[in-house]
Formats: sequence, C-alpha cells, structure tokens
Amino acid sequence: MNDKNLLLIPGPTLVPESVLLAMAQHPIGHRSGDFATLMAEVTEGLRWLHQTQGDVLVVAASGTGAMEAGIVNVLSPGDRVLCGVNGKFGERWADLCDAFGLQTERLTTEWGQPLDPEVFRERLEQDRERTIKAVIITHSETSTGVINDLETINRHVKAHGEALIIVDAVTSLGATSVPTDDWGLDVVAAGSQKGYMIPPGLGFITLSPKAWAAYKTAKLPRFYFDLGAYRKAAAKNSTPFTPPVNLFFALQASLKLMQAEGLAAIFARHDRARRVMRAGVQALNLPLFAADSCASPAVTAVAPQGVGSEDIRAVLKKR
Repeated sequence: MNDKNLLLIPGPTLVPESVLLAMAQHPIGHRSGDFATLMAEVTEGLRWLHQTQGDVLVVAASGTGAMEAGIVNVLSPGDRVLCGVNGKFGERWADLCDAFGLQTERLTTEWGQPLDPEVFRERLEQDRERTIKAVIITHSETSTGVINDLETINRHVKAHGEALIIVDAVTSLGATSVPTDDWGLDVVAAGSQKGYMIPPGLGFITLSPKAWAAYKTAKLPRFYFDLGAYRKAAAKNSTPFTPPVNLFFALQASLKLMQAEGLAAIFARHDRARRVMRAGVQALNLPLFAADSCASPAVTAVAPQGVGSEDIRAVLKKR
C-alpha cells in the first residue's frame, strides 16, 4: 500500500484520510470558545454512538485508562466484585481490581469460549446479603475474538439489584450495538483506536444515574481520573485538564462519517465483514479460535499451528 501498512490487528485500525487531514489542523486553545464549540458537537455525536442521553466523558488515556476510571469512581477498598475472565482483557480487569484492594472473584471460562450467563446468575442469586458491588464484563474479548452475551448477563445483574455492571466496550463500541440506556448499563468504557476510527489516545466513559450515586460514596483513590471533575467541566463544554486537541478534531470528523452512514448500516457492515473473513479463513483450512455462535463482529482470531503472528505479518508486508 505504498507508504502505508495494512493493519491486520485489533487496533489501532486504519484511519480514514479525511480524519487524518482533520487531525492535521493547527491546534486551538483548549480554553477557547472554538474548543467549546468543538466539544459540544463531539459530545452530541458521542451520545448518539453510545446510545445514551447521559454524559459521555472523554479522558486522555487508552481503553485501560477508561476502565480504571470507571472502576475507581464507583467502588471502595474491600468491595466485592465479580469479574468475567475468558481472555487477556478479562484478566487485566481482575488484576486491576486486585491492585486497588478490591475482593475480586474471577468467573473464568476457557479462552475461545464465551462467558456462561448461568454461572453469573447462580453466583448472584447466592449473594443473599447483596454484598457484591459490581460485575465486570468484557463485551468483545479482543484477545480471542469472542463476544460475550452482555444482554443476558446484564439481566442477571439487574435481578440482583445492588451490583453495578461495568462494561469493557473497547472493541465492541462502534462495531456492534451497545444500547447503554436501553439496557441500563452502569459503566461503559471504550477507547478511540478501534470502532471510532481515530488514532489511540482518547478514552470514553458513561455512568448511569445509579453509578453516579455510587460515585458519591466511592472511596478508591482518584485524581486525574476523578469523573466528577470531568462531568463538571463537560457541562461547560470543557475538560478539567489539557486535552489532546487534535484528536478531538479527528473525533469530530469520524463521528460525521459514522452519522452519515447510520448505526444500523455500521453494525451490518461489521457483521458482513465478520462473515466474509471467517468464510475466507475456513476456505484456507485455517482454524478459527471462536465458534460462529460467539464470534465478535469486531475482530476475528485465527490460530494456525506452529505459526506466529509476526511471521504472518512479515510475509504479508513483503508481498
């Protein structure tokens, strides 16, 4: 591709030329009226993409930073949490919870398999004292190409009544439907480098009214990731700290592209690409890591025996 490499990785993904050109603008002052106008437009676009009427807060961070922000703003030291683990990122969130002194119970499934909603139902029903404060789910597990049944697990969390549901939507948002308000998702975190079609560097977080109520009593340490400060600044179309202004230009451009296409068309395109990719891989007699029934529309994992990803990329780059 001349001077460009075709990125066959989960992210960063290829960025449209119009988005790159938008990002190449001269920076503007982040306390200026121009930035406030930009922020207002971007915020409305993010609400549309996240399918929410609430705040979509933007932090200068990766998806991991967004997840940390979501966790530390609603929980306190010693809180009990359930963490679904069926891949690298489920493991990461469990490790993150451990690092902050939470009582983390891992509900594990073999890599390449989806989380079992029945396991969550049984565990939540056993919690008669309602001591479980949160359930953490990776919607689309990047490391395995598996999409988990978030809708069903969320229903079991809602039946529990006390626990918050915290969702890693880093790979899924922008590729498949994440109906934040309709499903009553309490915390949803995502990153800019996948479905948003811009380079890495921005994290996105939504909090439900229930999550904001938990914020008021949460005691985990936070400063840069204090979402109350971001919410207060967002009400004035601003940010509490210096933002990566040019990534906001990129986000403005990418949201315009997505809005022109429409959510239904975007999701259908990703699903079509999933089916075409999987059919092509199977035609080559290569093994797919996830079954069709739980295959993510955002990333397809292929596991050829005895061949590493670096080997494949090196051959493709030469050709």
